[in-house]
Amino acid sequence: MSQQAKGASPLSDRGMYANIFSFMGLPISRDLSDDDIGAAVMGVPYDLGTSGRSGARFGPNGIRQASANLRWEENRWPWDFALPDRLQAIDYGDIDFLWGDSEDMLVQVEEHAAMITGAGKTLITFGGDHFVTLPLLRGHAASHGTMAMIHFDAHTDSYEEEQKYNHGCMFYHAPREGLIDADKTIQVGIRTDYDKPDHPFEVIDGHAANELSVEQIVARIRNRVGDTPTYLTFDIDGLDPAYAPGTGTPVVGGLSTSKALRILQGIADLNIVGFDVVEVSPAYDHADITSLAAATLALQFLYMRASRIGTD
Repeated sequence: MSQQAKGASPLSDRGMYANIFSFMGLPISRDLSDDDIGAAVMGVPYDLGTSGRSGARFGPNGIRQASANLRWEENRWPWDFALPDRLQAIDYGDIDFLWGDSEDMLVQVEEHAAMITGAGKTLITFGGDHFVTLPLLRGHAASHGTMAMIHFDAHTDSYEEEQKYNHGCMFYHAPREGLIDADKTIQVGIRTDYDKPDHPFEVIDGHAANELSVEQIVARIRNRVGDTPTYLTFDIDGLDPAYAPGTGTPVVGGLSTSKALRILQGIADLNIVGFDVVEVSPAYDHADITSLAAATLALQFLYMRASRIGTD
């Protein structure tokens, strides 16, 4: 890999308008042999599990396009370092699968996730509907074993659905497959119905998520997951539709982008081994609000990961 590709800062005003092919202008590559590369960004353009408004297959491209608006800052506020000074990353591109074939998607995503994490890279994934998290968890578990999970969403996605491919069933299957530890899983922002007596995860519901302070939410997350390797999944509808209208199943009463970003910053030092942001549907967006929110959350996670380098 050239010195320019390895060392060029993605956080610059170059390329804000032209040749926007990758997230934050990162080098497009699938070379996992370079030990200097610590993270990979990957897209999964799939929405065949959607129950509401479709279109999340265009989410990865929307997030990449919106990320161009974040490239002018040398370092992302309020972090006190420039990302490339600590963490080199690549854009792995989108996972290709047979059109309309959910089984092929499951196989391809799991294999690529396992390959990337097995190479020692941190994987950041753009959905796609939330069903893509199931094969992502399988791929991460191949490298990290059973994980804790932090889940931002309006829905618990723990429903025992009749349909095999459904973006509301991933967290019914995940603990049963040994991918996540239910006793170390916490869901934030839930504001739709679920079976409370039999629900296996801790829940900070939408009202509580808005009423509790950032510090109180961070403390509950820390207490739940501890130092266990943790997967962080962020359904964009965890945000209120005022901040993320471009999604398939919007539910009012959610978090603000500001509070979500502050919560993430507060848990930056946890042992978070993977991240996804899902359910961005650009066709229902306005002024790229949702795509920009998702791009900012992904960039926040890259800074979170970079902040731990030297302390892991």
